[in-house]
Amino acid sequence: MPEAREPPLPERAIGLEFYGTKAPGVFGRLKSTSDAFHVTEISSYPMPDPEGAFAVLRVISQDWEQHELADAIARRLGLGRNAVQWAGTKDRRAVAERLLSYRGPLPDRELGLSHVEIVEAYRARDGLVLGHHYGNAFDLRVDQLARPPTEAVTMYRVVESELRTAGGFPNFFGPQRFGEVRPITHEVGRWVVRGDLARALDAYLIDRPPGGREGTGDRARAAYAEHRDAARALREFPPEYRFERTLLEHLARGHTPERAFRALSRDLRLLFVHAFQSYLFNRWLSERARDGLPLSAPVEGDEILRLGRDGSVRSQEGIPVGEDNLVECADLVGRGRALVAGPLVGFETPVSSGPAGALLDRLLAAEGVDRKMFRLPTTPEIASRGAARAILVPMPPMWISPEADAQVRFLFALPKGSYATVLLREFLKDGPAA
Repeated sequence: MPEAREPPLPERAIGLEFYGTKAPGVFGRLKSTSDAFHVTEISSYPMPDPEGAFAVLRVISQDWEQHELADAIARRLGLGRNAVQWAGTKDRRAVAERLLSYRGPLPDRELGLSHVEIVEAYRARDGLVLGHHYGNAFDLRVDQLARPPTEAVTMYRVVESELRTAGGFPNFFGPQRFGEVRPITHEVGRWVVRGDLARALDAYLIDRPPGGREGTGDRARAAYAEHRDAARALREFPPEYRFERTLLEHLARGHTPERAFRALSRDLRLLFVHAFQSYLFNRWLSERARDGLPLSAPVEGDEILRLGRDGSVRSQEGIPVGEDNLVECADLVGRGRALVAGPLVGFETPVSSGPAGALLDRLLAAEGVDRKMFRLPTTPEIASRGAARAILVPMPPMWISPEADAQVRFLFALPKGSYATVLLREFLKDGPAA
């Protein structure tokens, strides 16, 4: 395991328990403003068709969470709940350009939403589904640097070189997967998977996890934890807390937690399950590094993902690594034809074997869950089969340069599912370990 200093508590709370590099970084502030974090989706455009049933919009937004943006657009266009779909989730605190789609006519005017601009609109025969893109391009600026920009860039290049030698950076799920203001989605998902929807609602309405930032709803959450009066809480929760208020409205009518939970969109409910799977993956990857298992070579009990000629992952269906094919799988990974993968746990996750499998069994036992729980008998519409996820992301070409106003600029692109914030944390470590 790389001998880097311990990550901060908010990262450890979501399973990011190590760095992939030993080289010291230079501390700096990422996302000091949303304008310092630009992300542009590398989209797979649905086929244009003037007679198609779907509208496809390319939208630039600033400071919008994905579900809130889709919901706001649907309301402005008079569409039903869950009507607006997307290919990939983007950071809230960012300027983000991406495709959205819905079944219906093209808008005949601007949406009238603050910091939302339509830059392209056309009709298509099909709409978007999650994962219907190639990746994202990033233009990021880091400020409040602990060293002068030119010195920081020199140190950043050492980190970059170490990551290239290591075969890439750890493919953790980033903080935004769990909620940047209140990282709680995985805790909600934990109770959904366990089948305790009353506790899941409490986690969403009340809990304040380690690393969360202060929010306007903190006082209302604390009050609801004491009085447990949903009707009163509706008067106390701010209007912008729409998802919390949806739950409270149903609870105030005397509906069961199960019925209240189903009042949320399927996409949001599925996000909770995916966030818990992401947390388990982060924990598994950290435990793997702690146990001294390699990140760039397979061991028995792993899976590998085959790569196409363009370097993209062919399928999330992993190839199990056993004693009989370990040498062949290691050769494919060594030649850059495949990546070592870890489990996004679901009810079809393979039965464990070897040291990687033993690690997974130990983690699931510690978390109080097992594979079959992901069938979610109380909410089968969001059940998850599971998948495989690469544990390292090959390093992309990067442009790192000092900028005016004591900033450093990063330009790079990543495949879908990988996080710029996870890559940047390798560079922004707070100097050498003591």
